[in-house]
Amino acid sequence: MADNSTYHSWLNEKRSHAWSVYQSTPTPTTKSEEWRYTDLAKLFPLEQIILEMGLVDSTQRPNREDLIEETNTAGRIQLTDGLVTNIQVDPAVDSQGVGLDSIQNTTYEKYQEIIRTNLCSHVLPPESGKFQALNAALWKDGVVIYVPKNVHVKMPIRGKHTLSTGNSAVCARTLIIAEEGSHVSYVEEFHSDDFSNKSMVSSSVEVVAHRNASVDFVSVQNLGRGIFFQVAQKSLVHRDACVNTLNVNLGSSLSRLDLNTRLLEPGANSKMLGLYFGDKDQHFDHNTSQDHLAPHTRSDLLYKGALDGNSRAAFRGIIRVHSGAQQSDAYQTNRTLLLSEQARADSLPNLEIEADDVKCSHGSTVGQLDPETIFYLLSRGFSRQQAERLIVLGFLGDVMTKLPHGAFRRVVKNVTDAVEQKLRHG
Repeated sequence: MADNSTYHSWLNEKRSHAWSVYQSTPTPTTKSEEWRYTDLAKLFPLEQIILEMGLVDSTQRPNREDLIEETNTAGRIQLTDGLVTNIQVDPAVDSQGVGLDSIQNTTYEKYQEIIRTNLCSHVLPPESGKFQALNAALWKDGVVIYVPKNVHVKMPIRGKHTLSTGNSAVCARTLIIAEEGSHVSYVEEFHSDDFSNKSMVSSSVEVVAHRNASVDFVSVQNLGRGIFFQVAQKSLVHRDACVNTLNVNLGSSLSRLDLNTRLLEPGANSKMLGLYFGDKDQHFDHNTSQDHLAPHTRSDLLYKGALDGNSRAAFRGIIRVHSGAQQSDAYQTNRTLLLSEQARADSLPNLEIEADDVKCSHGSTVGQLDPETIFYLLSRGFSRQQAERLIVLGFLGDVMTKLPHGAFRRVVKNVTDAVEQKLRHG
């Protein structure tokens, strides 16, 4: 066991530094290219929400137990109002040295050292932006996952974030470290009821995949209305390593995601998948970047969504191929399906190429339901509602089919059920 007083002192110093960065960093406005389509001043009273954030309760310890029931899960971690409350780990996985723990309250010296080396530093420092600094200053707790060299965790680890109406804002962090030759999958879910008061959920995710490691990360957000869901995710991918991410956004009133993958060494590979479905007055804003810093690297991004009612989506993506990153291979696609005349989508894919021997392409489409396809399905006996359901599920299903089928079968079913429910109530 480690000296927790020294560890918590270090955490508090990191938070204090992040708070000073937050205070000195201007709040983003629509004058910035990256925030052109999201006016925070009109959508959410951020200053009031931040003032109501609770202090960290470092005395609460999560309950730990063995995962003994038959399940396609290597481990589970529960976070309630931003605090880790329960951890379950398969004893066979635990015996391999795989770590699953609370960032705030870990008592293991090995995990504390991993956290000191990586948390809020070279992966996602507070200087990354206003909200990155806010999260680094005010996070309550988080998840640390550590996979030793050459260990393959066959089944996914699952995390569940739930919120009560008693909290106006929650900040949490996730840190995943995959050592050389290892593999791990992590699936997190966010859920809450609708909130009558304006609330905020902030999540920062840091992923490091060392040489020849692979990490699959899935996030499914189905929060209630009245919530601003703010996310920053960053992955560092080393030689011959692979990081695949899927972000599903179905809930909340406003969602803002800043997603970055950095391909640091030759052979690094990343797949970035996204799916969103908006209705009523929901607003989704995705800001993505694929950074190729070394030759012989590959990235592929596909984000697809459907919008009904008065909902709105914005996508800004950029592929950066840095000088010397020859023979990089990068793709970026954003497609949005409009289900009503009031819905709106804005898409801005970009390329910045500083090498002359690369394969890079990007594209985006925004369109309505094809009337010929609708007519064909109606002629086959389907109702209009059934026809629209089939088209939307087929359109979005293209993203889900790119997931590994075995480990993520439950994710596919849950997301499909949630989309169908929104279609029924649309």
